[in-house]
Parts: sequence; structure tokens; C-alpha cells
Amino acid sequence: MSGPDLVLVDGSSYLYRAFHALPSLTNSEGAPTGALHGVLTMIAKLVREEPAPLVGVVFDAPGKTFRDELYAEYKANRPPMPDELREQVEPLIDTVKAMGLPLLQVPGVEADDVIGTLCREASDKGLQVLVSTGDKDMAQLVNNNVTLVNTMSGDVMSRDAVKKKFDVYPCLLYTSPSPRD
Repeated sequence: MSGPDLVLVDGSSYLYRAFHALPSLTNSEGAPTGALHGVLTMIAKLVREEPAPLVGVVFDAPGKTFRDELYAEYKANRPPMPDELREQVEPLIDTVKAMGLPLLQVPGVEADDVIGTLCREASDKGLQVLVSTGDKDMAQLVNNNVTLVNTMSGDVMSRDAVKKKFDVYPCLLYTSPSPRD
């Protein structure tokens, strides 16, 4: 079996997971670097282990999203991003760009939505897509062309793995509800 045609990295998921899972590191000037180090390590490992002709790293864009416009209480109970994490976002984005990886941030849209759209478009074209995320909500994207991998745990989510974990097959609105899709 050949590798994926497209690898999509959920940069926002990586950022939060690295921040909460890894020790707080700082550089010589005292600036926090733990999440930055963790994300870059995970991206380098993924690109090395899952080489693909197309790779994209997707982050949430700063500011409100269309969901905030639809529902004023959207994520109202979620605590704000910690300052120590916020300080690492810009250097991380700059470093990902310096690595030559395409970076996507769509104003008004969360990274999840961008990844979902790219998965749909690529899958409709018959491309094999690997999404690297720790977000279990992304399991709904899995189909015969889309697989998830959690680089922190090593778990791979195919259609059958989604069925085993959640007792339902993933089914996107644009696909047939048949479990064979």
C-alpha cells in the first residue's frame, strides 16, 4: 500500500496538546518554547514517517469565526488561551513557513472546518488523505480515502477503527450513508 497523497496537520490541535503534555521550556531570553518545540518535533516526525507529495499545516485564524456570529455563546465557557501559549503562536507559524510547509489560516473559519473542506475536496478527487490530529471530532471525516493519525498516541483511525471506537461508521453529509462508503 502506498502512502497518502495529502497530509493535513491540525496545527491548532498540535499546539494545545503539546502545550499541555510537555514541560514548560524557555529560551535563553526566558520566552516560552515548550509547545513550539513539541509541535515542530511532531511535524518533523510526521513528514519523515508519512512522506506525501502534498502537505499542509492548518491553524485557527485569529479572531471570531462564523460560529460566533451564529451563536453568541459559542465557546463562551472555554478559558482564554494562556499567555504562555499565545507567545508561542507567531514564532511557530513563522517556523512552519520557514520549513517550506504550506500553512493555512482562513479568517472567520476554524482549522477543523478548513481541514474538513480539504478532506472533502481531496476525497472527491480520489486522493488518499492522512489527517494528523488529536481531535476525536475529526473521526467524522474518515472514509475510504481519509484516515486519521494521532501522532502523540500513534493511534490510526480507519473506518473500521472509528466503528470499533464509537460503535458507528463515520458518515459525512456529502457521502452515501452506506457503511461501505
